[in-house]
Amino acid sequence: MDKDHKCLFRADGISKTFGTVHALEKFSITVAPGEIRGLVGENGSGKSTFSSIIAGLQKADADSGKMYLNEEEYNPSGTVDAVNKGISMVVQEQGTVSGISVAANIFFGREKQFARMGVLNVRKMNEKASEALHSIDVDWIRPEQLIDELTFEDRKLVELARALYTEPKIWIIDETTTALTVNGRELLYRLMNRVKEKGNSILFISHDIDEIMEKCDTLTVLRDGLLTANLKKAEFEADKIRSLMIGREVKGHYYREDTAVQISHQIVLEAKDVYTGKLSGVSVQLHAGEILGVGGLSDCGMHELGRVMFGLEPPNAGCVLKNGNERVKNPKWAVENSIGYVSKNRDTESMMPICSIKDNICLPSLKDLTRYGAVSGTGQKELSEKWSKTMEVKADSVNVFCNTLSGGNKQKVVLAKWLGKGSDILILDCPTRGIDVGTKAAIYQLIESLKKQGKSILLISEELQELIGMSDRIILLKDGTITGEFYREDGLSEEKLIQKMI
Repeated sequence: MDKDHKCLFRADGISKTFGTVHALEKFSITVAPGEIRGLVGENGSGKSTFSSIIAGLQKADADSGKMYLNEEEYNPSGTVDAVNKGISMVVQEQGTVSGISVAANIFFGREKQFARMGVLNVRKMNEKASEALHSIDVDWIRPEQLIDELTFEDRKLVELARALYTEPKIWIIDETTTALTVNGRELLYRLMNRVKEKGNSILFISHDIDEIMEKCDTLTVLRDGLLTANLKKAEFEADKIRSLMIGREVKGHYYREDTAVQISHQIVLEAKDVYTGKLSGVSVQLHAGEILGVGGLSDCGMHELGRVMFGLEPPNAGCVLKNGNERVKNPKWAVENSIGYVSKNRDTESMMPICSIKDNICLPSLKDLTRYGAVSGTGQKELSEKWSKTMEVKADSVNVFCNTLSGGNKQKVVLAKWLGKGSDILILDCPTRGIDVGTKAAIYQLIESLKKQGKSILLISEELQELIGMSDRIILLKDGTITGEFYREDGLSEEKLIQKMI
């Protein structure tokens, strides 16, 4: 609270149920003017459900409590109504509309202000969109551009311009930093401070505990849809926050404890002198049973390397070989030859959100489940239930659509898909992006278990501690070329790696 104890927004006893799952149970929160309030919890704890209710994306239960904005009852009829009343939200995944311009995205749902007698004044809309972009210090994106011409991050910046153009009283930032590069994050932090200085407030959702402790004034912790704790800045402690989030004490790190490993001489996947738009003569060898970490700064080429090695992006020169002599031709060939790939962009490239858990888990295995020209329904049910249970996906059944799952449970489904297929080589691009501490620890344990089973893993990550903690060997990229190679027994530190990244 501020010193005058004013309240900008409050929710009293908000509940939301999906079938038999209680996403929120009588949850209450108060946000003061000029406050950055963190909202944390494991995936499935209810934080995104709550933010979507505030933003007008869905309604709370009929017998739920009430929300208040500036001490007046607040019950938005939809997202446009929420924006008009002073609530804006930016999420982790893509939130722009394809096929229309940047300006049309910024004013989506509010185009009437530029229309006269049924005719849209595009020139005026473009002018105002340009003002919106410049107001957040973005001058390289043109309002008339088709949104599809932009990179993922630039599309995210368009969302920031859209969210802030109306000068919202409450700005909800739901895992957005995981979708941004270092420069994008710094821009977002500057914008957060501007909003705060104007006396408006931010509800900041993040799984990065260090980020939460640095940027937030207060913190609310959710677990299983219930309020666990409200903390002031002076009470912030990383282990304490983690413990409150997952319901048990968490100390130290989640990574491997061994320090020296013997790397096999057998090469299972190899990029040989590969050139693409971003890669320049890159050669990489992944050995049997090895966790090979790949890192670097934004746009260094590490994500492109993962795509090339799965056959998603054919190289302009060079090749990718499996077992020394089999050329990786395309993703279909890769799947059939025991290579799995988890994309950084989960909802658009790694899964089918509007399909069921069963459909997603069984997708790469459909050929294996086909008998006499028909896919076995029993086989699909058994395979999906086995791996959904193994991965501890939280859902009523495997028939639940994936777009209703939390980020962590979606990632579990993506991993289950490749485990069910029995892939021996896994290319994991930012596998813990947007994942809570509990699920992150479980994924690290899974990766270590897969290594012990003899699986080979290419681990691409933007988090240096993740690379250091999980890899047998690390290669670093800068401007599309390899600038460093390190081994686990080298006594790695972030400082050593950064020297080869910049």
